Amino acid sequence: MNAKAIRSMLYFIPLLLASTLQPISTAASPATPATHVRHAPNMQWWRQARFGMFIHWGLYALPAGVWQGKHVPGIGEWIMNNAHIPRQQYAKLASHFDPVNFSASTWVHIAKAAGMKYIVITAMHHDGFCMFPTKATHYNIMDATPWHKDPLAALDKACHRQGLRFCTYYSVENWHSRYQLPKSWNHGHPAYFPTRFAVGGAAPYLKYMTTQLGELIRHYHPAVIWFDNSVITPWKTPSGRQVSGWTQADAQTIWNFVCKNDPSVIINNRLDKWSHFKGYGDYHTPEQQIPSQGISTPWETCMTINSTWGYVSWNHDWKSSATLIHHLIHCASGGGNFLLNVGPTAQGVIPAPEVIRLRAIGQWLKINGQAIYGSHRSPFNKPLPFGYATQKSGKLFLEVTHWPKNNRILVPIHNAIVRAYLLAKPAIPLKTASLKSGAIVHLPATAADMIAPVVVLDIAGPIKPN
Repeated sequence: MNAKAIRSMLYFIPLLLASTLQPISTAASPATPATHVRHAPNMQWWRQARFGMFIHWGLYALPAGVWQGKHVPGIGEWIMNNAHIPRQQYAKLASHFDPVNFSASTWVHIAKAAGMKYIVITAMHHDGFCMFPTKATHYNIMDATPWHKDPLAALDKACHRQGLRFCTYYSVENWHSRYQLPKSWNHGHPAYFPTRFAVGGAAPYLKYMTTQLGELIRHYHPAVIWFDNSVITPWKTPSGRQVSGWTQADAQTIWNFVCKNDPSVIINNRLDKWSHFKGYGDYHTPEQQIPSQGISTPWETCMTINSTWGYVSWNHDWKSSATLIHHLIHCASGGGNFLLNVGPTAQGVIPAPEVIRLRAIGQWLKINGQAIYGSHRSPFNKPLPFGYATQKSGKLFLEVTHWPKNNRILVPIHNAIVRAYLLAKPAIPLKTASLKSGAIVHLPATAADMIAPVVVLDIAGPIKPN
């Protein structure tokens, strides 16, 4: 199991123990993170959105999973660590980064056509290269590349024009920074993860972070700041001096800075070092997995379309469109969001296999989006044999991912059904019958969309599960 998978598990464990949110307050000052008091109005759009695009794009798109003529195992954006590339050697990639085919409007159009409501792009990943102009370092896309453009500004503008929310990802761990040290040097072949603070401790890097976060907030006003990898470990110098790792106080410093500079911004839970600190963040972030029945607190599953986040030229492990649609439904049925990743090439193009799958999801949502956007989690505590359920006031949506051989589904409710129909054919009613065990819905022999046709039950009164 690689470090990414271990991290994913550790972020996921607290979900099983999560409690409900605390009451909302209108206090203007930065709140203690565990109270979640700041974001009632702003979390509303996020909860209703249900579907967003993750974009992993950086220098790692140039090697594209290949180093010195060899395929490097693992995810593309970790190639600096996985191939043990020294900092100075990796940094030379910047002089070759010239994504002449990048089009912000095209990227956002692809997301919008897929039915996505927001995008989250890597402003800085673990490799430390900044995809935006910054005064904190010259190691950025404006100063260090021949391209000399700001993709974040272009994407922010395109999002506003096309009606999507613009959000940024920011890694706490930084393999390039002089304020952090690799785990080991290994005779010139460094292993970076997890890093350690240099002997100066956290203070210089916290200043670096707040400089950049201030720039991101002022220049782009992201709706979400998606932190990652606050996994900086303590260590002892040869002289015996103890250097601390990332602490709760460090997380509090960054939290307070962001809240003070933009009280409206939503913050994920990854400032808190694998959730050991508890309570930092407005929502949880399971990675590459979906809580089976969802959880009571806000959450968002992030997932790849193949098996890498950053572009890897030889990775063709594509999930099917049907699988991705089922994952989206699964997330919505548990009350969560689905953040689906694309890894653009070094030329600035989203790979065709990803676009094809996103287009298919968008086509499904054009017909069935009512069952996803603004929906609430399933009223049922147990899995349904035919698929999933979501709900809105007076309506129960049944996403049928496993079409029954007898063309009937048993819905475990004790409600009077006013009307039943397929979202794809709302004018044609479906027959229903009431039993002690629930309601029987008679389906047609087949449906135009067999990936996940949605049955709608118009119900009188609150839903009463069996």
